[in-house]
Amino acid sequence: MELRQLEHFVAAAEERHFTRAARRANIVQSGLSASIRALEDELGTPLFTRSTRRVVLTDAGQVLLGEARRVLGAVRAAREAVAAVGGLLRGSLTVGIMQIQPPHIDLPAILGRFRTEHPGVEIRLRQAASSVLLADVQDGRVQLALVSSVAAVPPGVRVRPLAADPLVAVCAPSHPLARWKRVALAALRDETFVDFQADWGARLLVDQAFAAVPAVRRTTFEVNDVPTLLDLVAHGLGIALVPAAAAARHGGVRVVELRPPVPMWRLVVATSETDPPGAAARALLDLLPPPEPAATGA
Repeated sequence: MELRQLEHFVAAAEERHFTRAARRANIVQSGLSASIRALEDELGTPLFTRSTRRVVLTDAGQVLLGEARRVLGAVRAAREAVAAVGGLLRGSLTVGIMQIQPPHIDLPAILGRFRTEHPGVEIRLRQAASSVLLADVQDGRVQLALVSSVAAVPPGVRVRPLAADPLVAVCAPSHPLARWKRVALAALRDETFVDFQADWGARLLVDQAFAAVPAVRRTTFEVNDVPTLLDLVAHGLGIALVPAAAAARHGGVRVVELRPPVPMWRLVVATSETDPPGAAARALLDLLPPPEPAATGA
């Protein structure tokens, strides 16, 4: 069993498509297919169920995937450790991010500084919901991720706080709510809402807040990006509850504070407990700002 075979196997398992996997591994498709067939022959069992459109992991493939990621992660960490002895970081680093980031964490600037200080490290970004990114950290696909603390933390993942941001209500300038300075959650129970997909951290926080009132709300639009949500709100298609950092991105909506207790959207950085961060991940963690003072709220 060779490392390149495991790399080809993981690429095919994550892409679920041999052509995309071959492109990702920078190898012709026939070479990737031959590499995986040789691995299957050595293990004595199929790793994929193949069809004309995609490939699906068998039970044996599912078992191997976790082990292969751990092996490749250990190899990556070993290479980084050796390079670090000479004061030179090399390798790759995959970072998970959400769309919503607090204003005091300028992630593009942080990544730019990291690239300047460590040009030998290839940085990859993966943007997804918090629950997806936490699973990626658990599986070793992402070395560190900035996620919402509302999402359940899976076994083998550790988190530390970075920032907190209060939820605010946003509405169109013509909406009656726009005349208010503050509003209680219970007063919004009859409004029509625009919201994120159900697995977004901000959506989970809003759902929990209304469940505590208790109140049932009506969500007619579900989107998976911040600009679209704010555009829909600005055109009077509903109101929304979002972190204050997200509300500040759009000049066409009115922002109304919530009456206490105010739900707080909290940002944490997640890393693996079972596969400690390598030198590149530690270097990026060192560039992140210290946690903000604890804020009060629900």
